[in-house]
Parts: sequence; C-alpha cells; structure tokens
Amino acid sequence: MELRGKVAVVTGGNGGLGQRICHALAREGVHLAVVYARSRDQAEGVARELADRHQIQAAALPCDLEDPAAAEALVAAVIARFGRLDILVNDAAYNIAIPFAELETLTDAVWEKVMAVNLTGPMRLTRAVAPVMKAQGAGRVVNIASVAGLGPTGSSIAYAVSKAGLIHLTRCMAVAMAPEALVNCVAPGLLEGTRATANLRPEQVERSAAGALLKRAADKDDCAEMVLTMCRTETMTGQTVVIDSGRFFH
Repeated sequence: MELRGKVAVVTGGNGGLGQRICHALAREGVHLAVVYARSRDQAEGVARELADRHQIQAAALPCDLEDPAAAEALVAAVIARFGRLDILVNDAAYNIAIPFAELETLTDAVWEKVMAVNLTGPMRLTRAVAPVMKAQGAGRVVNIASVAGLGPTGSSIAYAVSKAGLIHLTRCMAVAMAPEALVNCVAPGLLEGTRATANLRPEQVERSAAGALLKRAADKDDCAEMVLTMCRTETMTGQTVVIDSGRFFH
C-alpha cells in the first residue's frame, strides 16, 4: 500500500515504542492520530513534534480502552478530523510485574485490566475500523504483541496470556477482514526505554538481555520499521514477526 497521504491511528502513540512508530510513519507522509489514555499533554507534544518535523497532520485523541464505547467514538473522531482511516496500530498495553508462582497476587482485578487493555481493546478497535477499511477497499492493522505471548515468560501470567491472545486475534482478524484489509503482528522482546520495561523487576531485565543471542535488548527502530513493512505489504497477512535479539524461535 502506498503510504503517503494515508491516515494512521496509533494507540499508545505517546509511549516509547509508540513514538518511534509514529515518527516512522510520519516520515513516509502518513497523517497521525496519536491516541492516549491519560497523558494528554505528552500526546499533544508528540503530535506537535510530528507535524512540525514531518510536515504532516497530527492530532492527539483520547481513548480509554477499558470503555466499551471508546473504540467507536475514536474511529468517528478520526474520520471527522482526517476524513479517512487507513492504518490501525494497536500498541497500547498495560502490565504489572507479578511472578508466575505468586498466584494469590494475580487478582481478578489485575487480570481483567490487563485483558481489557491488551486484548479486548484491540479487538474492539479492529472491529470498529473494519467497515471503514472495507468501504475504502484497503486497510492495514498491525498489532504489537510480545514474545511473552509465544512462551510462558514475561511480567505476569495475565500479560503473557493477553499477548498470546493478541497473536491469535491477529490470525482470526486476518481471516475476517480479507481481502480488503491485511492484519499482522510484531512481537518484540525486551525493549529499553518503554513503560512496559519500566514495570519489570531488575532481575527480569538482566535475564532477558543475557538470554538473547545478541546479548542486548531489541531495537525500537527495528520494530517501527517492521510496522512500516506490514503497512506496505500487499501479500502478507495473519503473520507474527519476532524481534527480540535472538531469544525465541517459532
């Protein structure tokens, strides 16, 4: 898909990886809806920087992924602001570090919040953009999962299961939205300078980096470039690409 002039929605667009994704898309001439949950000032700052640096249109828009009505409201706001919607990047996520063995700490409230933000929210947003993309005859959805979704690892059982669900949601939505829209997924390993990593215990960070073949964290720019590839592609759908410096093989 030709990217120049298209409109992308990036949830968590004010986060560490989200900002890299936004800038990568903006460099290609894509207009951006920088979606935030609570950090309005930061998201507006990101939108201003995108517009000034890349000479594109950008706006910060709110979306509470735990609110069942928020997805439809966000899509309506994007269409009203930009006139179209071509790309959805589901990057927003929530995690809290709970060792797997501490089952009593994994409360229903924690489980439900992780699932609401990491899995149910992306499902609702993808469902909301589907008719728009179908009507336009083209669209791209890129989910940001994690290697935690490919094996029993990560900050908590809830986080790992939510990301496993997001990977399979990618496959299912690829079937549901074909042939007009393509749906793919990036599964990063440890990423430095993100809120997700900031929530990890120090020993988890050290173990993740040491366990990689390349002995370093994954690169946020590599992940952002893969998002671009998945937006451009005409023949890849339902796929998950791992970027983790050589920790997990699938």
